[in-house]
Amino acid sequence: MTRYAMVMDQRKCIGCQSCTVACRTWNDLPMDIIYNPVVSEGVVGKWPNVHVTYTPLLCMHCDNPPCVGCCPCNASQQDETGIVWVDPEKCMGCKVCVNACPYGARDVHEEEGYVRKCTFCRDRVAEGDQPYCVATCHQKARIFGDLDDPNSEVSILVNSVTTNRIFDELGTNPQIYYIPALGGQR
Repeated sequence: MTRYAMVMDQRKCIGCQSCTVACRTWNDLPMDIIYNPVVSEGVVGKWPNVHVTYTPLLCMHCDNPPCVGCCPCNASQQDETGIVWVDPEKCMGCKVCVNACPYGARDVHEEEGYVRKCTFCRDRVAEGDQPYCVATCHQKARIFGDLDDPNSEVSILVNSVTTNRIFDELGTNPQIYYIPALGGQR
């Protein structure tokens, strides 16, 4: 069985926003919507020992997504590979799933009246391609693959190095894993 996940290697991320631009372009998003922001806590430390850490954010494609079960019209769905997505034909824009997502990863398309979010570029993945944000990351800080395949790079990384997950304590079982940049980037 395939279970998709993404590893964010914060040791490699330089905060260039290539992933953000690629996502916006692929999804034809307006300027005020970002599925894929890269945030920073800012510069930490005192000269000459300063560093910065970049944290790419997106939908966590949780194994136990609170946004799916609460949807009154079954528009919020999770497929057999673990990808969480919204069927715009079924969505009535009620925002119940937007409020249920602890990661703030959903948005309502005001003109069309439906909820939208990162889908791991499921159209590309179905064709055997990588999500657009992964394909355009020149630092190779994003790794995407099948967590259930013990030979995949994602599975090897998750099982061999220290990783963290955002709000893991909520029981959502997020499928975005972060390799921390211990000490940040100089």
